[in-house]
Amino acid sequence: MTDFAANRTMMVDTQVRPSDVTKFPIIDAMLTVRREAYVPSARREVAYVDANIALQPGRVILEPRTLAKMLDAMEVEQSDVVLNIGAGLGYTAAVLSRMAEAVIAVEQDETLAKDAEAALIEQGADNVVVIEAPLAEGAAKHGPYDAILIEGAVEMVPAALTDQLKDGGRIAAVFAKGALGECRIGYKIDGNVSWRLAFNAGAPVLPGFEAEKAFSL
Repeated sequence: MTDFAANRTMMVDTQVRPSDVTKFPIIDAMLTVRREAYVPSARREVAYVDANIALQPGRVILEPRTLAKMLDAMEVEQSDVVLNIGAGLGYTAAVLSRMAEAVIAVEQDETLAKDAEAALIEQGADNVVVIEAPLAEGAAKHGPYDAILIEGAVEMVPAALTDQLKDGGRIAAVFAKGALGECRIGYKIDGNVSWRLAFNAGAPVLPGFEAEKAFSL
């Protein structure tokens, strides 16, 4: 049988710590949350691989390194209410649940949303609420949020989403840029979001976050 606990420790020791992620809340959460509980059953043997794990066409669970570095750059605090966009089967929401006060996890695929809710309940992540809704709409009725994590790549971030971020809040997303994207952290100050480059990362573009194509004759 696979020793998932050993694999979890190896993931942190070989993928997370070497990426200069050393904050205790992140390390503790990633050592504690059972990643294998949030991946498709057919892929549990590779739950701790250092790569994105496919959920369905165009949707992935972010590789551990990318997630850890996003969390590190976002500086999630214990008092934060966090919006997780593109929750998939709930792994990122589960990690966030150990770092923040509450997590609102938005997933637009009905099957993924139901499976995520079941997994989170089974694993005791009782401060996470799963919302089935279009990803680009977020969950305004539960906001505003201290932090927003978009779990996938974007070509643009709609104003409807950044409007749900508190002034002084942070938002993290991987911006698609050729074969290798850029994770950027946005800071909302006086109603405007300014972005800075954090590190390179790759993921498929989430539905609803595609840039509008210019019309040409």
